[in-house]
Amino acid sequence: MEYNYLPSTKIKVSKICLGTMTWGRQNTSDEAFEQMNFSLDQGVNFFDTAELYPVPATPDKYADTERIIGNWFHEFKKRDRVILATKIAGPGAYTAHIRKTGFKGDSIEEAVNGSLKRLKTDYIDLYQLHWPERITNTFGNRNFQYTKDSWEDNFFEVLEKLERIIQSGKIRHIGLSNENPWGIMKFIEYSKKGLPKMITIQNPYSLLNRLFEVGSAEICKYEDVGLLAYSPLAFGVLTGKYFNNKIPKNSRLDLFPTLKRYNGKNSMSAALSYKKIADKYNLSLTDLSLSFVNDRPFVSSNIIGATTIKQLKENIESINVKLSDEIISEINLVQEHYPNPAP
Repeated sequence: MEYNYLPSTKIKVSKICLGTMTWGRQNTSDEAFEQMNFSLDQGVNFFDTAELYPVPATPDKYADTERIIGNWFHEFKKRDRVILATKIAGPGAYTAHIRKTGFKGDSIEEAVNGSLKRLKTDYIDLYQLHWPERITNTFGNRNFQYTKDSWEDNFFEVLEKLERIIQSGKIRHIGLSNENPWGIMKFIEYSKKGLPKMITIQNPYSLLNRLFEVGSAEICKYEDVGLLAYSPLAFGVLTGKYFNNKIPKNSRLDLFPTLKRYNGKNSMSAALSYKKIADKYNLSLTDLSLSFVNDRPFVSSNIIGATTIKQLKENIESINVKLSDEIISEINLVQEHYPNPAP
């Protein structure tokens, strides 16, 4: 395994991060336990979860993933070997069962306390805002919407609340998720007034979605922020399993057909083009896709998710694959032809 330091810290995390959003829905508790034990044995010391998980979010499954991780900590006594990240859900119709107040009032502290109880730990290494409170272009929306928004700038107040929780010892560091350049910079500017800094940003990044490179990657470089890349395989599209209109049984697109962020016509065409590159260099499409993300200079860790140990093993072993300049050039030609088909 290879490691990076989380920006501005002495915390060393594996360049492969174990994603958990299927646990409690597509994966049983026992399967999740197996994944965590296997990952640790392979040198993966960074786990990412959220109070929202498993996905899709429903009231009957609320925070079950955190509970599974907490039970694993309790049974195997390995909390000290894991760098643990979790998130507070932002506001929205599909999270109304969690809370309707966004980050207002005591919501952040209550969310932290709830996560600590479920995770059966007394601290969280990285606590993230899952998405912005304001109306903006997240989750595949290409366009910024000039619409009326009741949200008012509360970046300063949010950081003040997080500062108090950091001082209490319940969380160590903070980060963002599904945020855009304006929001990242606003938080950074407020942090320069003596408040804690958002050290990471967890956004989608893959061969089918390189929008992070436009604007946000420059922030990472000059403001020392690290990307935690999610959906590096685009819900499995970049494994090739959906080619030729196939929908394998129990795959995410089989179980949740409304989750179509990554499987449009151009996405499939681009994926086929990347498959040709992989074949040319005797790589699997999975290895090509993950190794590309693993070694981008602004990526602190690549969040991989798997429903089987076989998938997990292949994903983790991608750390051993290094792409030549020639391969990167061919990848960039495909990106020019199919620019960001799955935002």
